Amino acid sequence: MRKPDALLHPAAGILATLTLFTLFAGDFWRNLIGWPAYLALAGALTVANLVWLFAARPDLRFRRWPKLLLLFVALAIASIAWARYEGVTGPGGHVDTTLGVLAMLSAGIGGLVPALALPFRQVLAVLAAALRWVVGLSMLFELVVSLVVRHPILPLVRVAGVDYDRPHLPTPFYWSRNLLFHGGQIQGIVGNGDLLAMVALVGLIVFAIQRAERQSRPFWGWFWIVLAAVELVLARSATVWVAAVGTAVVLGFALWARRIGPVGRGKLYGTALGLLVVVVGGGLFAWTEITRALGKSPTLTGRTDIWNAVIGLAQQHPVFGWGWLGYWVPWAKPFLGLEVRGGVTYLQAHNAWLDLWLQLGLVGAIVFALLALTTLGRSWFLAVDRPMTDAATRHPHTAIALLPLLVLSAQLIQSLAESRILLESGFAMLVMWAVLTKKQRP
Repeated sequence: MRKPDALLHPAAGILATLTLFTLFAGDFWRNLIGWPAYLALAGALTVANLVWLFAARPDLRFRRWPKLLLLFVALAIASIAWARYEGVTGPGGHVDTTLGVLAMLSAGIGGLVPALALPFRQVLAVLAAALRWVVGLSMLFELVVSLVVRHPILPLVRVAGVDYDRPHLPTPFYWSRNLLFHGGQIQGIVGNGDLLAMVALVGLIVFAIQRAERQSRPFWGWFWIVLAAVELVLARSATVWVAAVGTAVVLGFALWARRIGPVGRGKLYGTALGLLVVVVGGGLFAWTEITRALGKSPTLTGRTDIWNAVIGLAQQHPVFGWGWLGYWVPWAKPFLGLEVRGGVTYLQAHNAWLDLWLQLGLVGAIVFALLALTTLGRSWFLAVDRPMTDAATRHPHTAIALLPLLVLSAQLIQSLAESRILLESGFAMLVMWAVLTKKQRP
C-alpha cells in the first residue's frame, strides 16, 4: 500500500486549510452566509475530504487506529437508538441525535484526514495556515469595526426567531462590540471572546513550534507569534488564560523530562503529582479568592447554575445518558427554557465532562476519559523521548514533537469550563492527536 508523501498538490493544501479554518471559525461562516449555506459548505468539505482520503490511500491497518476513539464514536452513533429528547422532531428526538452524530462525524473527518494523509510536518503547516487566517482576519475585522464602522455590528445573516430589534439586546448577539480601542473584550471573526482566545492560544503554540522548526521566516514567524499573543490578551478569557498557564507548566515539565532522560524521571513525576494536589486543593479551599483574582464571580458567570441543572438531568439517565447531540437543541425538551440567562439561551454545559455524562452517561464519560488520557500519554512520550528509527538509533529532540502534548493539555484544561473539546475544532483536534500519536509510534 502506498505511503502518504509530502503535500504535492496545491488543491490538497487548500482543502486542508479551508477545512481547518471552517472548524475553527464556524461562527464566522454562520454570521456571514447563514446556517443553510454553512451546512452546504460543511457537507461539501466533508465529501471532499473523504475523496482525498480515498485518493491518498494511507495505511489503514486496524492496529494503527486508536480503538477508544472508534468505541466513543460507535457509542455516540448507538445512542440514536435510545435518545430521549422531545421536540419538533417527535418523541425520542432521533432526528436531532442523528444530526448531532453527523456533525460529530463531519468534524472528526476534518481532523482525521490530514492526520492520515499527510506527514507530521505538513499537518503543522496546514494547521498554521488555517490559524493565521483566523487570527489575521480577526484583528483586521476588529480594526475595520473600530476605525470605519465605529459601532457594534450584528451578524449579516440573522438567526430566525431572534428579535434583534428589542431594546437592550444581549451582548452575545453582536458579532463585534467595537471594543478594540475601549479596553473591552474583543471577539474577532468568531464573534466570541472565549473562542477567539482559544484560537489565539493554539495559534501561539503552533506558530512558536513552526518558528522553532524553521518552517517560517524570522520576521513573519515572530509577527504571527506576537499577534496571537496580543489577541490572547485582548480576548480577555479567564478560562483560556488559566489554560495558557497550565500549558506553560506542562511545557516546563516536558523540557525537564527531555533534559534528564528516562532514568531520572521519578522525581519529575512526583513533583508533577504534588503540584497537581496543591492546585486542586488550592482551588477547593480558596475558590472565592481565585475567582476574584480572575475577575469572575464565585459562580463563574453563572456556570455553576448551569452545572447544577445539568447534573439534575444527568441523574435521570446516569448510565447511557439522553443521547448524543453535541450542541444542545434549544427547541427540544429538556433543553427548552433550561438555561436562559440575560436573554441568551445556552447550548452547552460549559463543562465537557458534565456534557458527556448528560448525553452519553457514565459509560460515555469513562470511554472519553480513557481516550483523552491514552492520547495524552502517547503525546507525552512523543514529546519527551528521543525519536528512534530502530532499536539502536536515537535522533535529537524536535520542537514539533511537543505539538500534540501542548495543544491537548490546553484543551483538557479548557474542558473544565467549556465543552469545546466535544465540538467542531475541539473534537477535530482531539481526533488529530489521537491518530497522529498512534501513527508516530514505531
